[in-house]
Amino acid sequence: MTEHLAVDGGTIAYDVTGDGPLIVLAHGMGDSRAAYRAVTPRLVAAGYRVAAVDLRGCGDSSAGRPVWSRTAIATDLLAVIRHLGGPALLVGHSISGGAATIATALEPSLVTAVVELAPFTRKQSVRLGDLRVKRFRQGMLRLLGVGVFGSAALWRSYLDVAYPGVKPDDWAERLGRIDALLHEPGRMKALKGMGRTAPTDAGAQLGNVRCPVLVVMGTLDPDWADPHAEGSAVVDALPSGLGRLEMIEGAGHYPHDQFSDQVVALMLSFFRSVANRA
Repeated sequence: MTEHLAVDGGTIAYDVTGDGPLIVLAHGMGDSRAAYRAVTPRLVAAGYRVAAVDLRGCGDSSAGRPVWSRTAIATDLLAVIRHLGGPALLVGHSISGGAATIATALEPSLVTAVVELAPFTRKQSVRLGDLRVKRFRQGMLRLLGVGVFGSAALWRSYLDVAYPGVKPDDWAERLGRIDALLHEPGRMKALKGMGRTAPTDAGAQLGNVRCPVLVVMGTLDPDWADPHAEGSAVVDALPSGLGRLEMIEGAGHYPHDQFSDQVVALMLSFFRSVANRA
């Protein structure tokens, strides 16, 4: 059953399933909590209480929020964790990876560990040589088009590049759901608003993180010419010994949806190591 939490300026929708230590799942821009539909049952079966959250302006959360930064998203996630009686293990994809970094830096008592999936957590720069990488060039052009034209069709085209090779069994249904949401009032505005934000606020907090962090990147992620280098840079910016990078061979920008078994296995191993360390 979907629940709604009142936060400053709106409401945040989330589902809670299972019993045990709390895991909060936060998706990327232009998406909804359905991004974790294959992940949640596996985490519940492993003995966790899992809350899948719709970001501000996304899914069933209220539209019309004025700010789309990672810091603003982090405040929403922290509100959900407090409401559910944290602390929590926090998982964030893409923009939410940066938000998770900020959340644990701001309130370390509420976050025991962080998993960042294909995260935008550092200041980005594009070098001329990056444009020679075809998948990066294709993804960037489509994202630029979405930002300029607000086109759901271009977003679907980007997703085709962001899911190289392996597509989920329910791919047509997933695209249909995303397309329907983006045609609701305010949803495309949220996507464009998030796309215009820079991850500098998250990058500024990397050195303030005090909990273990697992970064998961796909080797074919079109959002970076060199995904391994980006993931390594995030880990290197964390305090020594806190970060670890894992690469998913053949995955794009949505490793948790393309290769959910592998990603969940990495999460569970990581969470067990955190619990053993505590």
